[in-house]
Amino acid sequence: MQRIKKFFSDVFREMRKVSWPKRSELVRYTVTVIATVAFFSIFFGVIDLGISKLIRLILE
Repeated sequence: MQRIKKFFSDVFREMRKVSWPKRSELVRYTVTVIATVAFFSIFFGVIDLGISKLIRLILE
């Protein structure tokens, strides 16, 4: 039981040392991630559509 207490005490102590991002940084990072995911989703969707049409053309 003592080891578990020490473990959580150490975890709590380390979490206080973490440099958490400010709200503006967090918003900027979130927008960057969402924009990147949207870009790659559209990009791969267009590529997939193009390859599908090409394969249909070849097979018909």
